[in-house]
Amino acid sequence: MKIRQHLCISFFALLSLTKLNAQTTTQWGPEGFVKIENGTSGFFAALDPGDRFSREHDVVGDIDGDGILDLAVGARSDDDGATDAGAVYIVFMNSNGTVKSNQKISMLSGGFNDTLTTSSFFGYGVAGVGDYNGDGIPDIAVSANHVPNGVIYILHLDTNGTVKSYVKNQNIVSQGLSAIGDLDGDGRVDIVACNPSSNNGGRGRGAIKLLFFNSNSRVDNTKTVDISSTQGGFGTGLANEDGFGGREVAMLGDLNGDGDKELAVGAFSSDSGKGAVWILSLDSSTFNVTSKLKITEGMNGFVDELSDTINANGTFGAAFGHAMCAPGDLNGDGVPDLITGANQQNDGDGYILYLNPDKTVKTYTKINGTNGGFGLTLTPIERFSRSISFIGDLRGDGTIAVNIGGGAGVPGGSGTLYLLFLKPCDFVQEPGNNHWNGGNTLFSNWNHISQSLTSDSLTFEQCTFKAFETDAAYMTYNFNDGRCICKDSNAVLTVSTELSTAFTNACFSGYVVSMDEIQNSNKQVKVYPNPASSVINILVASNTFTNTDKIEIISISGKTIYSSKLSKQHNTFEMNEFPRGVYIVRVHSNNYTEHHKFIYE
Repeated sequence: MKIRQHLCISFFALLSLTKLNAQTTTQWGPEGFVKIENGTSGFFAALDPGDRFSREHDVVGDIDGDGILDLAVGARSDDDGATDAGAVYIVFMNSNGTVKSNQKISMLSGGFNDTLTTSSFFGYGVAGVGDYNGDGIPDIAVSANHVPNGVIYILHLDTNGTVKSYVKNQNIVSQGLSAIGDLDGDGRVDIVACNPSSNNGGRGRGAIKLLFFNSNSRVDNTKTVDISSTQGGFGTGLANEDGFGGREVAMLGDLNGDGDKELAVGAFSSDSGKGAVWILSLDSSTFNVTSKLKITEGMNGFVDELSDTINANGTFGAAFGHAMCAPGDLNGDGVPDLITGANQQNDGDGYILYLNPDKTVKTYTKINGTNGGFGLTLTPIERFSRSISFIGDLRGDGTIAVNIGGGAGVPGGSGTLYLLFLKPCDFVQEPGNNHWNGGNTLFSNWNHISQSLTSDSLTFEQCTFKAFETDAAYMTYNFNDGRCICKDSNAVLTVSTELSTAFTNACFSGYVVSMDEIQNSNKQVKVYPNPASSVINILVASNTFTNTDKIEIISISGKTIYSSKLSKQHNTFEMNEFPRGVYIVRVHSNNYTEHHKFIYE
């Protein structure tokens, strides 16, 4: 009988999940990407070279009511009506990350009738702000750096993405906008305006404004909080030309549980252009800075080397901290993490910074054309990570999507947007000290003969990404020396005399077995059909049961959607009332625990 290929762990891999008292760590890792640029992935627009599409972007919400999140994407150098007048595209999405349709908003399109001028750069900053005017349709904030004054527009949208009405907030310079949630509790989303060119306190030191809007979509100037080297409690630490504010900030939430929220802010020109990220703790009532911490090369846990050489565009350094977003907790330690980048370094490097409660970096994972497991193909000096925003669960299957902009360094390019999908994946630890022996080695930084590392020591998070990258069924990690060894499904569990720990990668892309294999398998539990279209069958080998025996069905996000006492060998479960996606069957018996992944499609 034919074996169908699918994203599922093999039965041999599932064997490792049956160990009693196994501990599971959930890590978020790569599950592909979609590249959006003019003429690809359903996006068709009259873009010209140098329009800088994706210079800024944000998730808006479901504008057209189809149940799928939509995006706003800036093209600040569009020439509709005047050179560099700017434009914004409302991008209606399909759940798989491709584009269903788009609506351009400019001086000549989309119902926007304000007059823009040369170098207005409308779309320099965009942010989804929710429904400001109460009509049930999400709205957006858009910045335009008119000379000499800046403007932030609140655009009230219609369901087709055109502008129903707008409010013009003047005299606010912003080279980037970020929505930070409802900080003051008034029911409206607040935003941060970034001005890295501000001369407040010194030439080009930079500044940000925390902006609060009233029910008329106008900035409440009595509540505005300015943060710079002379304002908002920041204090010392910034130097001339640091570019504090970057192009985006990220609201992390309360890292340490003290009631004050942490805000990440970039200073991409600091330290000779290498760049930095500042984590600010904001007072819960005044939103002034109560404490801060700087993250850059060799400081506060970040150990990667950053470039400080001259770039093709005449700038210096890596531009670390240029853009960022807050994706939530990606390594299961209970602390929110941060995604940022160094877009001037090589072809552009993205970074997942795993944070500690004290704002320092626990470890990091790098994302580029060769690292991270997404399989990206980047153009030289593409400036990948020049803009970053968080979408969330676009596909409705428990994965998350992150937007990362690129294409700025591509000759003749108009801009590129990458949607990176990350999935939660269980790494199941075998009890005791063990390692995976034999099989084929897919990655290793350890020489068994010399008993030494062959390259840098890896953290646990970095090792799991190697398992993602190599599609390894099994991973051996040593918490003492940072050795990391990834094996295929032919490896066998062996006792370790070197205090290593063995893990099974529950996202290993194995195969779905045929019915013949199910019937002949020696597992305690069988789950079929897989994929399932409506009903799944759960067979258990044992015909005796205890009061503690139990069946659970768990969503990929970790939510238990079904739980029942196990009292018979053949169990059936209707899936029709639940969304399609990936699920786990967990069977607890008196002498084993067994997990099986299945797909409901």
